[in-house]
Amino acid sequence: MQSIKDYNTFKKIELINKGWSTDQKYYIETTENEKRLLRIASISEYDKKKAEFEIMKQVAALGVTMSQPLDFGICHNGESVYSLFTWCEGQDAGDVLSQLTEIEQYELGVSSGQMLKLIHSISAPLNQEDWEIRFNRKTNYKIEKYKACPIKLDGDEQIMHYIENNRYLLSDRPQCLHHGDYHVGNMIISPHNTLSIIDFNRYDFGDPWEEFNRIVWSAEASPHFATGQLNGYFDGKPPIEFFKLLAFYISSNMLSSIYWAIPFGEKEVITMKNQAKNVLSWFDHMNNPVPTWYISHLANI
Repeated sequence: MQSIKDYNTFKKIELINKGWSTDQKYYIETTENEKRLLRIASISEYDKKKAEFEIMKQVAALGVTMSQPLDFGICHNGESVYSLFTWCEGQDAGDVLSQLTEIEQYELGVSSGQMLKLIHSISAPLNQEDWEIRFNRKTNYKIEKYKACPIKLDGDEQIMHYIENNRYLLSDRPQCLHHGDYHVGNMIISPHNTLSIIDFNRYDFGDPWEEFNRIVWSAEASPHFATGQLNGYFDGKPPIEFFKLLAFYISSNMLSSIYWAIPFGEKEVITMKNQAKNVLSWFDHMNNPVPTWYISHLANI
């Protein structure tokens, strides 16, 4: 680490064993009592990590509350690449929300929706493949992988029926920057109840509404937060067209979640099977695109 800029000011270095990223992550305190997040990856990921760092600079410039990018470079005698960020003080949103009032949960959700709208203001590259073609191919792959999977979800026929009947919704969709994993697990709530966004390492480009496919995690943690996220993004109740696509994207995710979970063990498989049951319940077995966790009257606050 000695080759990292200002390494000589690091008085505390703690390994962080959380999250799904393959990056090595460290909590840093400097001699000036400044707190930092250090991420280290293989040099083979240099181009990817450089692009991620530049994207985060663009997002930070929009005013999104997040880990501010500070420095990027090569370390470990050229074997690794590092990214240095400010530290977001607080606790994981998923752990804190239940301790707050429903109004506080809703207001933080609104904040998350407003910040997501800022992220989505960054357009996709002009050479981006047409979304309908790209996502249909992705969906076909998920269906094939799911059919070959030894473990099946209860109600999978209803999920696949909804997907096949609603592919037309993918037509003419715009594309923009995605955070890539936008839910309470990648959000921090400070002691002063402000929300910060972390972990942009799965960023991508696509339909802005597809970004909500992971709202299932937020809805399980707090329906008020999830409702606030939608209302904050749309500045009121979302249109019915959004809810139809939301159900489509969540359905597609459900199929891939089960074969994704298998290598991680029975606990993750059970988690995904239970989540699929929740999804079917929320959408009345895919007969109603407006999920039951969405609290309609809050759109008027």
